[in-house]
Amino acid sequence: MFEQILQKLGLSPNEAKIYETLLSLDYANVSTIAVKSKIHRRNVYDCINKLIEKGLVSELSLDTEKQFKAVNPNRLLALVKEKEDILLENLPLMQARFQEAEHKEQAYVYKGIQGFKNYLQDILDLGEDVYCIASKNGWADKNLEAFMLRFYQRLHKKGIKVYNLFDYEMKDEIPDFLITKKIPYKILPQGYSTDSAVDIFGNHIVTFTGISVKKLEKDLTLFVTISSKLANSYRNWFRMIWNLLPGEQMNIEKKLLKTKSEIGK
Repeated sequence: MFEQILQKLGLSPNEAKIYETLLSLDYANVSTIAVKSKIHRRNVYDCINKLIEKGLVSELSLDTEKQFKAVNPNRLLALVKEKEDILLENLPLMQARFQEAEHKEQAYVYKGIQGFKNYLQDILDLGEDVYCIASKNGWADKNLEAFMLRFYQRLHKKGIKVYNLFDYEMKDEIPDFLITKKIPYKILPQGYSTDSAVDIFGNHIVTFTGISVKKLEKDLTLFVTISSKLANSYRNWFRMIWNLLPGEQMNIEKKLLKTKSEIGK
């Protein structure tokens, strides 16, 4: 009747059977427990000792023979609480180790303007430099004006740099401050423009569809992939493209480009 519940609380199948058997008895010796629980006598001894250690069974000495008695089931609550306390004590360290694990990989989708804001928040949360392929300055979309004022302030405060490979059509749309402050960017060759883009930051790769020059379309979709290995590969591909284009060469690992970026796509 209670075996499954007791097993969910951490008892082995045999321990659960023995404890439930003792609940119905005043006290009993090993032979009686073995018969009523239908567990081999040798296994009963092992399980009884473990139940005593857990505080669920007590030992009595009557008529020169050891007898055993179930402890009040309230002890089960205390047992669960003890396990909870142990978990709570160690949970922060476990979470930190989980977050640091390089094998942690996942994928999900953001949609629309709110999804785009979520992606921008991810950039701030990670605090890593951003590498943008096929940039279209979607950050300048009019629907984001109020949000972007605060975003740029936090981006600058965190020292996050953004490197842009703009689509060819952007050559006449480059923001003035990128030029005057000599913030690095390059223009992709004519004939290679798309309605998509890719950003890489930290262990994130974000692929966009539904984005055009300085505008986010209604069907905007962001495919987010979290993978350290993939992100490192994408950064190497970004560096290859960057270095094949005219202008200053890039060494991402040594971070030779030390300018403060104030804008993304």
